[in-house]
Amino acid sequence: MGKRTADQLARQGVDTAGDLLHLLPRRYDTWGELTDLAGLVDGEQATVQAQVLRASSRRTRSGRPPALMEATVTDGVSTMEVVLFGAAGLMSHHADQLVPGTTVLLSGRVGLRHGRRQLAGPRFQVLDDLDEDEREALLARPVPIYPATDALPSWRVAKAVRTVLDQLGPEDVPEPLPEEVRAAHGLVDALTAWRWVHRPEDAGQWRAARQRLRHEEALILQTALARRRAEHESTRTAVAWPVPGPDSLRADLDAALPYRLTAGQERVGEEIAAALDSTVPMQRLLQGDVGSGKTLVALRAMLQVVGAGGQAALLAPTEVLAAQHRSSLEHLLGPLARGGMLDGAERATRVHLLTGSTPAPRRRTVLAALAGGEPSIVVGTHALLSESVQLPFLGLVVVDEQHRFGVAQRDALRERGSVTAPAAPPGSQEHRTPHLLVMTATPIPRTIAMTVFGDLDTAVLDEVPAGRSSVTTHLVPWQREAWVEGIWRRAAREVAEGGRVYVVCPRIDVTDEPQADLARGSLGPGTDEPDPAGTEDLLDALGEGPGPACPLAAVTEWAERLATEPALAGTGVGTLTGRMSPAEKDTAMEAFACGRTPVLVATTVIEVGVDVPEATMMVILDADRFGLSQLHQLRGRVGRGDRPSLCVAVTGCEVGSPAFHRLKAFAQTTDGFALAEADLELRSEGNVLGAAQSGRRSDLDLLRVTRDARVIEQARGEAEAVIARDPRLEQHPDLAAAITERLDEESQAYLEKT
Repeated sequence: MGKRTADQLARQGVDTAGDLLHLLPRRYDTWGELTDLAGLVDGEQATVQAQVLRASSRRTRSGRPPALMEATVTDGVSTMEVVLFGAAGLMSHHADQLVPGTTVLLSGRVGLRHGRRQLAGPRFQVLDDLDEDEREALLARPVPIYPATDALPSWRVAKAVRTVLDQLGPEDVPEPLPEEVRAAHGLVDALTAWRWVHRPEDAGQWRAARQRLRHEEALILQTALARRRAEHESTRTAVAWPVPGPDSLRADLDAALPYRLTAGQERVGEEIAAALDSTVPMQRLLQGDVGSGKTLVALRAMLQVVGAGGQAALLAPTEVLAAQHRSSLEHLLGPLARGGMLDGAERATRVHLLTGSTPAPRRRTVLAALAGGEPSIVVGTHALLSESVQLPFLGLVVVDEQHRFGVAQRDALRERGSVTAPAAPPGSQEHRTPHLLVMTATPIPRTIAMTVFGDLDTAVLDEVPAGRSSVTTHLVPWQREAWVEGIWRRAAREVAEGGRVYVVCPRIDVTDEPQADLARGSLGPGTDEPDPAGTEDLLDALGEGPGPACPLAAVTEWAERLATEPALAGTGVGTLTGRMSPAEKDTAMEAFACGRTPVLVATTVIEVGVDVPEATMMVILDADRFGLSQLHQLRGRVGRGDRPSLCVAVTGCEVGSPAFHRLKAFAQTTDGFALAEADLELRSEGNVLGAAQSGRRSDLDLLRVTRDARVIEQARGEAEAVIARDPRLEQHPDLAAAITERLDEESQAYLEKT
């Protein structure tokens, strides 16, 4: 490459010939059918063959763009103007190409300037060196379009790629795909794939090339995962906790439950029990929609460990959720959590709570009990990651809402929990890796990508326990003031019928912002209410456009407003935020649950785990500020009893914006798995092998999790077969080299941890 081109390519991370081949076209265009100049219509996309009459380049007075090239072309009957914009050097180069008398192929959108037809910024190809057959072939051939910048246009990337391709032979191109894999799927070889993806003769060639490269990408990633998993299984062992029998702590829990387990809970429970009864450390993702009974499944798994003399830890992202989990576990356990006597034999477990706010005396007591090896469950936040927390018989780590923890955090507790088995002889130094169970209600894109790519086994709860009510979702535009007013009359009705109402705001206060415009959330009298069947109407109403820009809704502001709202006269209004002390949070939740303050204005501190069966209405203000996962979790705080519930999302977003599509998906389904797929489509997979969470950058060139699940699943089986036969990949050197080249040290470490 010339220095200028090489420098520009380097800015895109392209330093080697291999890097350049991996810089794939974004799409493929065709020249299309030729059109006479006289038949061109303003605004149409057209391709013409013409001869240059004149051409010149000059700098612009404004310097934006720095230069332009103007030319006049003719087809022998009519003439047309052509204008190209760009850097001065580029325009000078184009002028040298388009000398008078040159025959060119031009493709672009037709415009009118001073009443004359014009092509502005067209793609062009000089035809003088081509015979008639070559010109026909050119018209039919797909034209690769590369990611481009002003300094490095697509045509220059294509020229650089041609320079590399023209020098390559079969011996120059690694072949990561084993021959049996290529034969099984009818895939072309590597060199053919690179030639066809960059210089296809027809659409069939670039499609076949991309299919081969897509499968190659899947196999490389899956083999990396399979090799790490095999190394993990061969170098790390766990304690095998026996499957509980009829005379066990878990059996006592099952017998004491006032309801039967769902078929899904039984099935998943058996899968997890079998995995815990193995010396291979379990790494399992428990997926279940909001209210599907994940906590009970996790508790039964923890009792399998605790009942055999081990310890279990449940890691929660917030103190509110940790306290809620502790309360839920003790409620489920009943007498088993209080050291009760069952059939004359004491079979019970203690549930400890350990957070950053645990009082020092209580903290010392808990730490001493855990360090002494007491068979028990400890629920906590990041405080569990402290070096002072010793769990000598830790057999199972449960991570709730795992997307809120980094792999390093999750790994810290698990690594420090590499423990001595309870049955090991005194003084034994035989350490075992705890089993791992991570739970999530609405998988975010990274979670789905990790799951489909196979570094976690999956267990799915696809049923909702009996007694759960349905939740109806409405969208309300801020600019429909009467509809906003109607929300609070509906809230008053819910409270009058014994319900509870959450009102969620994206901020705590507005002290650093101007006062919000009262018109946006007017609380005066009105007659209209959201139509229970009007979700589509509400979406249409957003088409009126957003109102004037206003500060985001804040807890302090809206608590004051609702306290004086006529429709809620006499109704207690409480608040809950992350800035409150643990005691204040407990008091606020207790007042809400018992009905002293049946309207609770809160931040997303109540997003997960908060369980108040009487709650029947969720109002989310400025809902466009939240992601799909948050919205779904917030909606999951209602509908936990036997009364029909509703969720109202208030928004001022513009129609067609990403937030609009997010809210539309949210309103159309309560299925968490469907929302996860929608989230993935909206945000892309994210960085599958690194720390990034959103879809700004992806390690996936061609693979897409939602589209290519079948290819990924095939590659997973093939990768496992390769590793089973050749664990060190000594017989597959090109595949081993591709893994090394593809995965940097950070990604390798990520795989090691997971």
